[in-house]
Amino acid sequence: MQIPVRCLSCGKVISDKWNEFNERIEEGEDKKEVLDDLGLEKYCCRTIFLTHVDTIEEVAEHEIT
Repeated sequence: MQIPVRCLSCGKVISDKWNEFNERIEEGEDKKEVLDDLGLEKYCCRTIFLTHVDTIEEVAEHEIT
């Protein structure tokens, strides 16, 4: 699904950083450095970014009946 708007543990707004994170990772930058640059210092926020699987494309293929 989509990235949560806020961190599930600390409540920090994180969704605004998701697109930049993905773009920079695809360009080959180190994940740790990107997370540091984006200001994601707490392990709870970092965990969401490192473990999130974007499945919206797969879900969007199915119709609701």
